[in-house]
Amino acid sequence: MQDKQTQIIDMFNTIAPKYDLANRAMSLGIDRAWRKEACRLAFLELKTQHNIVIADIACGSGDMITSWIHNAPKDTHIEQIYGYDPSEEMLKVAQEKLRNLDTNIELLKGEAKKLPFADQSIDILSISFGLRNVLEYKQALDEFVRVLKPNGIVVILEFFKPQNTTLLQKCMSFYTTKILPFIGGIISSNLKAYQYLPQSMQNFVSTNELEALMQERGIRTLLLKGYSANVATLYVGVK
Repeated sequence: MQDKQTQIIDMFNTIAPKYDLANRAMSLGIDRAWRKEACRLAFLELKTQHNIVIADIACGSGDMITSWIHNAPKDTHIEQIYGYDPSEEMLKVAQEKLRNLDTNIELLKGEAKKLPFADQSIDILSISFGLRNVLEYKQALDEFVRVLKPNGIVVILEFFKPQNTTLLQKCMSFYTTKILPFIGGIISSNLKAYQYLPQSMQNFVSTNELEALMQERGIRTLLLKGYSANVATLYVGVK
């Protein structure tokens, strides 16, 4: 399994330089609105607004980190944001993108199945479009719960296993599995990497299965919301 995980990490190292450009083209920028809503809801549900510590797992090029900073309420004080990712090249992109932001940000390299944070040390933990790339995702979920403080918030944005129950959902699934990989492949010059997207969705859990896994670990669901005919889903839970 580790060999396959290494292959996935190597794939992200390869596409890192054009990752943001490909994502913007494929989503038409709508993913920014999804991230904004995720941040707004998390801050709304958090019991404290002072000295907040945020960990963004599988942070990639840093999009979610910028979203946390730009969407924090005026009376909210973010003490620290950690970005954590196994891809060295993606972290380099993130470092360049985040270097001028006036927030204490630390980027760390590592896999989600083993987080470098102390027990109950994180107020908000997020992972956006990265959980399905973690082959040992149940171990990662255990780690999420371990590091979250009591009443801490977990935010997951993801492409889950499609249900395709309506005609619109079937059309969106066709777009996701056939059109998006072609667009991403053209922009990144790596078609194989973007063909991995629909494969990873089919091999991942459904939203109902995720919710059950979180409940088993003591996380109560606050919100489960689908976007674009449920192509993407936002999960927000509280410990």
